Amino acid sequence: MRDLPKGIGWTSEELATAIFSQIPIPAFTNKDTIYISPDLSGWRKLLVSQLEGHENDHPSLKEFYENMLQNQLLTILGHQLTHHSNLFVDEREDSIWFEEGMCDYLARKYLLNSVEFNKITEIESKMIEIFKTKYGNHSLDEFGKFSYQGGLTSIMFDYWRSFMAVKYLIEVLANHNVMVVFDEYHK
Repeated sequence: MRDLPKGIGWTSEELATAIFSQIPIPAFTNKDTIYISPDLSGWRKLLVSQLEGHENDHPSLKEFYENMLQNQLLTILGHQLTHHSNLFVDEREDSIWFEEGMCDYLARKYLLNSVEFNKITEIESKMIEIFKTKYGNHSLDEFGKFSYQGGLTSIMFDYWRSFMAVKYLIEVLANHNVMVVFDEYHK
């Protein structure tokens, strides 16, 4: 990281999503400050709500989100910190899916153990399957273009897909070498 954030604003979900931002996710980076709610029970409720009424159809997904661990919350903070990496091109405004997916991938790869990493991958793969018909009718290059106008699940759908795309790039195409992927990104 070349430019560390000036601070982390520990805040409530309400302030993060109604005052500091209008996005329904209580964690984001705004220029040089990270805002995040550390309320684990609030995150659990929020993430269960992504199921949009499919809780009874997918009890294992509901159970996973209801039992979210503290270190999974840490990966959300890690995601925000990773945005400050000098490996990302500052002037890029298109194809933000790569940066968002890479921030998820790196935070999870370094902060979760392999069982936890594989479990979140499995969970988000299932979420993509459930919601691909409803939210998956656009290219990853259009990340955020439509989703931020919708609700939580439409927003998260692009994050899930971006994480899976970056995971594929790193683990399959680059043989687990993150820097090979960044070299291509810079080209």
